[in-house]
Amino acid sequence: MKAAQRLPQKIKNVWQLSALLSLVIGLVVWAIVVWAVGHFDWPKWIDHIFLALVLLDFVTELLVIPYRYRFWLYQITPTDVEIESGFFLHKQTAIPISRIQNVTLQAGPLFQFFHLQSVKIETAAAAHEIAGVLPETATQLKKQLMELAQEEDVNAS
Repeated sequence: MKAAQRLPQKIKNVWQLSALLSLVIGLVVWAIVVWAVGHFDWPKWIDHIFLALVLLDFVTELLVIPYRYRFWLYQITPTDVEIESGFFLHKQTAIPISRIQNVTLQAGPLFQFFHLQSVKIETAAAAHEIAGVLPETATQLKKQLMELAQEEDVNAS
């Protein structure tokens, strides 16, 4: 992609907080496992392995953030929307403008806290997402995509 756009730096904060929330949930489940091990006389190694997996997941999520950010790109052209992610697990998606049926802006609690939005692009076959753009960028993308889709409809008629 020549003129590809990156996600804003704020998305890294969302990913960090998401990893932290994952850790908290994992520790709560681990506490339940510790209780179950003591209550049901299960082998003690079960809670140790579970804790190791929870911590490994947290560390991995944190370490992957720079990688995720560096290789997550998107681009809008007159004919399609291109979304590219990953290096080792490289994924490149091209969504033809003529196939776009709906464009939705979304923001869950974490995105709202960091003033970010997701642009959800729906076709008859699938839904694709550009997750974590600034609200003004999201609005501009939605407007641009809808205008391109309308032009495509007029040209197809």
